[in-house]
Amino acid sequence: MAPKSMNENLWTGVRLVSLGIILSLFFSCKSGKIISDRKVDQSLTARTVIKNHYKNSVDFKTLTSKLKINYSDGLSTQSIGVSLRMEKDKAIWLSAPLGIVKALITPDRVTFYNKLENEYFDGNFEYLSNLLGTDLDFKKVQNLLLGEALFDLRDERYDVEANGTTYELKPKNPIDLFKTLFLIEPNSFKLASQQISQPQKKRLLEVRYKDYQEKNKKVVPNNMGIVAIDNNQRNIIEIEFRNVEFNNQISFPYRIPKGFDKIVLK
Repeated sequence: MAPKSMNENLWTGVRLVSLGIILSLFFSCKSGKIISDRKVDQSLTARTVIKNHYKNSVDFKTLTSKLKINYSDGLSTQSIGVSLRMEKDKAIWLSAPLGIVKALITPDRVTFYNKLENEYFDGNFEYLSNLLGTDLDFKKVQNLLLGEALFDLRDERYDVEANGTTYELKPKNPIDLFKTLFLIEPNSFKLASQQISQPQKKRLLEVRYKDYQEKNKKVVPNNMGIVAIDNNQRNIIEIEFRNVEFNNQISFPYRIPKGFDKIVLK
């Protein structure tokens, strides 16, 4: 497709968050309590760190939040407010003000539309995987938003190093073509950072969680940043979570408007 206007850059940021793949938004309510730092325990094994990471996974039926998204592709910078609704393991819904942009992600479907460009996408996770340079599915997108590891850390053996502020997990048997690094913070054993790279293809996905908030004894991200590099293309996304609520009754209103052009993968 031919290059489009600045509206497309704004929408690209929304699509990456939907994925790949989503700083202050003027809402009246405050975030949950920000969790303070504490030092790591030098005696913990990798197995114990991983066990605690999954032990402290946030348990909920539904989640709602207001997101402030800042997006930059090196040429332009955009900001947008987005409403987020999640039903755990079933659906992720995002909507910009007035429904100008909407996205719905389910375990077998990725779909979104953009009224600014009169276009829509309706397909599988290939689109999001291409944008962020790593294979994605519903579980990985959900984990990314919740501060949990994209890959199941229990499927591989890791070495752990306590560096004073985080537990650093590296695979015992690294693969040259595909590298992973996980930094886990010592408060709730959520991720401080996760990094996936394919050096030969010059691809990198790094997700940093700047801090976490506690709401109703549940710990979720407060601020996070995403860097996605594919060769010379570099996309940066910053997300702030506000007004987080759990287990409310929610719906996922979504209908692709008639007459929109379908985005076709090349």
